[in-house]
Amino acid sequence: MKKQPVLISFLIIIFFTSCNKDKIKNLKNQLALKKQEVTFLEEQVNNLQNTNTSLLERMADLSIVSKTGAESIHESLKSLSQQYGFIQNLTAQMQSKDSLNMALVMNLKRSLFDINDEDVFVEVRGGLVHVSISDKMLFKSGSSKINSQAEEVLGKIAVIINDHDQLDIIVEGHTDNVPIENACTTDNWDLSAKRATSVVRFLEQEHYVDPTRMTAAGRSEYIPKADNDSETGRSINRRTEIVITPKLDQFFKLLEAPAVSG
Repeated sequence: MKKQPVLISFLIIIFFTSCNKDKIKNLKNQLALKKQEVTFLEEQVNNLQNTNTSLLERMADLSIVSKTGAESIHESLKSLSQQYGFIQNLTAQMQSKDSLNMALVMNLKRSLFDINDEDVFVEVRGGLVHVSISDKMLFKSGSSKINSQAEEVLGKIAVIINDHDQLDIIVEGHTDNVPIENACTTDNWDLSAKRATSVVRFLEQEHYVDPTRMTAAGRSEYIPKADNDSETGRSINRRTEIVITPKLDQFFKLLEAPAVSG
């Protein structure tokens, strides 16, 4: 009877030992799984850190690009603003010049209303006021001496010129294509230049037009207004034109583009 309790005790020990082994085995398995989870989570953390670092680097690059882009846009806007201001100023100046031209034309036509339009013609051409005076009004054939009848006409024009001392004057002599040669004149170049000089000299000496405002130019036969094949056409081409222009230094200064940085 004593052997039976011993046996039972032994069986109980075996049972609990077996149970403990199963628990230990289960615990080891759970530990292995937890280690795998930890490894997986560590890998995810590393990936997230790498991604975060990359994003931070990209954000830094974007901030630099954004700053550079903003500066570029600012300079572009500044350039556009300067150019727009230049265009506005140029437009205003051109409108002012057009208004002045119209006033000049009206004043000249009013002053010369009693002169035949075939002898004196006033127009705006190429943005400039042209007063075209026929050859027969100003000179005798082949001569560069001003006729007495032309002095009144030139005097009226001189009054308008003196009233607008901010403008320059170019006096152009024009001929037809018929060759000329005499004791005082070599050819049409010579004749056209001498006639232009005679008009400039008359305006200076008789009507005190500032000589620094005036230029005498001989254009010979090379800028005809009509066909030289007919007498009527040749008569139209023989003329002296007084061209009233803005002062060239001011005109070119106006056309200078503004300095643009960047």
